[in-house]
Amino acid sequence: MLKKEDYQQHISAKFNTELESLRNHMLSMGGKVEHQLSEALEALVKMDSGEAELIVRRDSEVNQMEMAIDDECATIIARRQPTASDLRLIIAIIKVNRDLERIGDEAAKVAKQAVRISEDGKSPSNFVEIKHIGAMVGVMLREALDAFARLDVDQAVAVVRDDDEVDKEYGSAMRSLITFMVEDPRNIGVILNEMWALRSLERIGDHACNIAEHVVYLVRGLDVRHGRLNELRDGDGEL
Repeated sequence: MLKKEDYQQHISAKFNTELESLRNHMLSMGGKVEHQLSEALEALVKMDSGEAELIVRRDSEVNQMEMAIDDECATIIARRQPTASDLRLIIAIIKVNRDLERIGDEAAKVAKQAVRISEDGKSPSNFVEIKHIGAMVGVMLREALDAFARLDVDQAVAVVRDDDEVDKEYGSAMRSLITFMVEDPRNIGVILNEMWALRSLERIGDHACNIAEHVVYLVRGLDVRHGRLNELRDGDGEL
């Protein structure tokens, strides 16, 4: 099992520094994306179009961070030709970097829906579903990033399993919102915008799940995507 110190002991002290810097840059990006999601949800619930438009414009900052981290990974691979756990770390960071950028995109989409919803002035749902699922995926993202920082497989597995609950809640929320449209067709516009926001939140949960799966790959060297979590075994051969 990989431990943090396994990729911090190299003949070249500079290589140690490069890997730690890369890891910190990725976690910094994760913190920025997490904050972006929180702000987008707050803007939607408060129907604050001004704040929502700022969030949309700031999405370019996340895109710039993604490109910078990709360049950093490419440079380390070219210069150091890493192997074993070092290569796994870099591959995992490349994959997590991509998921974080997509989470940023989805958060920006939530903010765009906030702008549209603010034009309607009110919602019959009081954003109950969005608050609930938004809180769930926010926790998933935070726990996934924490699992990466601490190389905690158990925590990563818990995040993967939480995604099933988010999917169930998403289905229930969509049915609830449809009811509002059926009861009063005047609600169709605002409810459709809420549905698009919910869809973005559900996708954020998927990406948080992906990040957790990358943690398992990094620590155990096992690809648990596509429902292969049951292949994960501890030293005693148990789940």
